[in-house]
Amino acid sequence: MAVDRERLEQLTRELLEAIGEDPGRPGLTQTPSRVAELYAELFAGVGEDPAVHLSRTISVADGPAPDTLPSGAVLMRGIRFRSVCEHHLLPFAGVAHLAYLPGEQVVGLGSLVKVVETLAARPQVQERLGEQIADAVAANLDARGVLVVMDAVHGCVTLRGGRQPDASTVTVAVRGELAEPAARAEIIALIGAAA
Repeated sequence: MAVDRERLEQLTRELLEAIGEDPGRPGLTQTPSRVAELYAELFAGVGEDPAVHLSRTISVADGPAPDTLPSGAVLMRGIRFRSVCEHHLLPFAGVAHLAYLPGEQVVGLGSLVKVVETLAARPQVQERLGEQIADAVAANLDARGVLVVMDAVHGCVTLRGGRQPDASTVTVAVRGELAEPAARAEIIALIGAAA
């Protein structure tokens, strides 16, 4: 479903009027179209299937001799993301760290970024976002285990309520073999290791 930009522009004009502003004044005349463009970008993942990005896999067993299967994890650290909290429609942003234990098939690393971006580009809560990323990778790759660690700063914490500008939220989602405490601890240690 595409974002209805015309409706967003009208609603933005109404919002400006509701807070006592004049949407016709020089500084605000372009605001409705800018907000519509912004929302189209922020919510581009609504209705999109993240599995599409995991459909092109690469066989690691059919490479140069000696043929082998991976025995360890693939870990991508520091995937920057931004989303919008569904409770207050305020932004939250941070980094996702995504690890999986591949079977015979792996996926291009850019595909992992696209999964994170697709799922983040919709009204979200961080706790669900990490679980959805883990589910998408577990369900669509030949993965023996998945671990997703997310660390984000939330506008609803920094801009309103308690106003804690330095507070961040960390969530963890695990599937399969990486749910085992030792395997999980090893990956979390690698996430924290210096690059």
